[in-house]
Amino acid sequence: MTSAATTVRPTRRVQSPILEALTIVGLVGIAWVHILDLSGKMEETPYLGFAYIGLIAGCAAAAVLLARRDRRGFVLAGGLAAATFLAYCLSRTTGLPAATDDVGNWTETLGVWSLVLEGAVVALSAAALTGPARRSHPADGS
Repeated sequence: MTSAATTVRPTRRVQSPILEALTIVGLVGIAWVHILDLSGKMEETPYLGFAYIGLIAGCAAAAVLLARRDRRGFVLAGGLAAATFLAYCLSRTTGLPAATDDVGNWTETLGVWSLVLEGAVVALSAAALTGPARRSHPADGS
C-alpha cells in the first residue's frame, strides 16, 4: 500500500553571506537616497512620493529576508532595484506623468548614487540567484 504525501518544500537558504551582506548594504543605500529626496518629491509629485515610500518599505522587507538567509530576498531586491533603475531612466528621457522637470538631468548627485546602488544590487542579486546551487544536506547523511 502506498500513500501520497504532500511535502512542503523548504525555502532555500542563502549560501553566500558576502553577496547577502553586500546586497543589504546596497538596499540600505537605495532606501537612504530615497529618504533624502522624499519630502521634496511629496511636495512636487505626490504619487512619486508614495512610490518612494513603497520602495523604502520594499528595501526593508528584502533586507529582512536576506538577514534571515532567505533567497527570496535576492528576488525582491533585484526586482526593486531594476524597476527603480528603469523608472529613473524614464524620468530622464521621456519624463513621467506630471513629472517632466528632470528630463535630461542625468547628473543630479542623488540620482547618480541611486543608479550606482541599483546597478550593484541587480548585479549582486543576479549573481546570487544564478550561481551554483549549494544544497545543505541533513546531518544524518541521507
